[in-house]
Amino acid sequence: MSKPHENPELGRLIDVAGIRTNYHDLGSGPPLLMIHGSGPGVSAWANWRMNLAALAARRRVIAPDCVGFGYTERPANADYSRARWLDHLVGLLDALALDRVDIVGNSFGGGLALALAQRHPERVRRLVLMGSIGIDFAITPGLEAVWGYVPSVTNMRRLLEIFAFDTRLAGEDLAEKRYRASILPGAQEAFGAMFPPPRQRSVDAFAMSAAELGRIAQPTLILHGREDQVIPPENAHRLFALIPDAELHMFGKCGHWTQIEHADAFNRLVEDFLARGENVDAAAAPRAETAE
Repeated sequence: MSKPHENPELGRLIDVAGIRTNYHDLGSGPPLLMIHGSGPGVSAWANWRMNLAALAARRRVIAPDCVGFGYTERPANADYSRARWLDHLVGLLDALALDRVDIVGNSFGGGLALALAQRHPERVRRLVLMGSIGIDFAITPGLEAVWGYVPSVTNMRRLLEIFAFDTRLAGEDLAEKRYRASILPGAQEAFGAMFPPPRQRSVDAFAMSAAELGRIAQPTLILHGREDQVIPPENAHRLFALIPDAELHMFGKCGHWTQIEHADAFNRLVEDFLARGENVDAAAAPRAETAE
C-alpha cells in the first residue's frame, strides 16, 4: 500500500487481483464502503468529498475508485460489466480483510450495492441507495447525456448543470477540473467502452427483478432528489415498495447530487441509519417515508 498523496483524489494504492486500486481509508470503527457514480471524470473523492470526513468521525470509511474510473488502473481491453465491477469490489474487501460492511452507493454505485447484497448477502449489513439504478426504467435524456459524454469543457459544464438543481454549483472551475479528469490517459477510452450505445442495454444489465429486490434482506435507506434529471425519482418509490425493510427520504430542491446539495442532512441521515443498527439484533425496522 502507498501513503496518502497531496492530490486529494489520490488515497492509497492496493493490489486487487492484479489491479492497482486507488482508495481512501479514513477513521476507525464499523466499516462503511462508499461506491461512487458513473459520471465522466468521477473519482471516489470527487463524489464523496463532502461526506468522507463527517462519516469517518464514528466509523472506518473505505471509498475506492472502481476499476476503470478515477486513479484505479484501467486494464487494457477490459470487458466492463456489472460482474467485473462487483468482482473488483469483493476483491477489495478481501484484500482489506473486511468480512462484512455497510454500503452507501450512488447511482451506478447503488446498482452495484444492490448486486453485492444479492450475491453476497453475508458481506453486507446495511444498505444506503442514493439516486440508484438497479431497477428497470427507460433511460432518461440526462443519463443518455452522461454516458454519451464527448470531452470538452462546454459539454462537462452542461452535464454538471444536469446533475445539480442549483446550477451555481456547476461553475467554470469545477467544469474545468472534471473535464481534465475525464481526459486523463486512457480515461475516455475506458469510459466509452463502459456504456456503449444503445445505452438502454446498460440500464437493463443492472436491473433486478421485483422478486430479486423482494429478497433483499438488509435494512435499506433510499435517498433521492425530487428534481433528479438523471435517474427518475420514481425509481426510489419503486425500490421502497419492493425492498421489504426499507425507508425512503426524498429531498426537495435537489437534483442528482444529494450528497453535495444537501451534504449536512445527507451525512446526518446516513449516520443515524447506520448507528441505529449497530450492536442490536437485525430486527425489521419500521418502514417510514419522509419528505424535505
